[in-house]
Amino acid sequence: MSEILSLPDAIERFVADGASVALEGFTHLIPFAAGHEIIRQRRRDLHLIRMTPDLVYDQMIGTGCARKLTFSWGGNPGVGSLHRLRDAVEHQWPNPLQLDEHSHAGMAAAYCAGAARLPFGVLRGYLDTDLDAHNSAIRRIECPFTGEWLAAVPALNPDVTILHAQRADLEGNVAIHGIVGAAREAAMAAKTLIVTVEDIVDQLPPAMNAIVLPHWVVSAVVHCRGGAYPSYAHGYYARDNAFYQRWDEIARERASFQSWMDRHVIGMRDHGAYLAGLLQDAA
Repeated sequence: MSEILSLPDAIERFVADGASVALEGFTHLIPFAAGHEIIRQRRRDLHLIRMTPDLVYDQMIGTGCARKLTFSWGGNPGVGSLHRLRDAVEHQWPNPLQLDEHSHAGMAAAYCAGAARLPFGVLRGYLDTDLDAHNSAIRRIECPFTGEWLAAVPALNPDVTILHAQRADLEGNVAIHGIVGAAREAAMAAKTLIVTVEDIVDQLPPAMNAIVLPHWVVSAVVHCRGGAYPSYAHGYYARDNAFYQRWDEIARERASFQSWMDRHVIGMRDHGAYLAGLLQDAA
């Protein structure tokens, strides 16, 4: 049975300096609250993994948490660049950032291999590109059955995967509704799995188009209302598109970024205070 912990306790116990950490969630259920707690606890030298790093990784990179990023697309969705990610790559601020770039298919193959406890994943997608010339983690292998040349990528087995979901029950079984992305594969590939949830219920209700992560793969469940904000949680709240637009201006310069993070994230005791502060600013 997984444990029910507070978010600070879960991050303190399971996320160590130098760990490989995947915060997954595709368009919705992005675990912003967990990312903010990692920032508050000043974790350093992390290998961040995410199929589509967006604002939460911009914040973690800009506050000095990361040394490496494994990813397949990075940007502020519908708006533009991630300025803190670009600053780290182009100017090594606040730290140099090593990049391990893949396509979505390559990341999916790597997560699937990790979930199956295989050493690598196989795909055709890279054969007509020169990405393997720029990423030594991509190799070409010959199929022993057909002689066909294929691309291989090393398995992804994060030390910690963190997800956000709608519900968990008292045993720690977790139900995810809506777009799943790579959440299931990232969960099964991880050594440790933390899930923040909107609600903890006595029993999970049946639902179509949902997946359930069984309690024996979940290390900790955290009750965290609004834990995906400003992304959305299907069935609970909408995406705050205006925040994504504002982030472009906030993150564009180092001083404005640092001021905003100090006021709204680092200076807040927890996620509830963070949300309350944003509401106060909007009033």
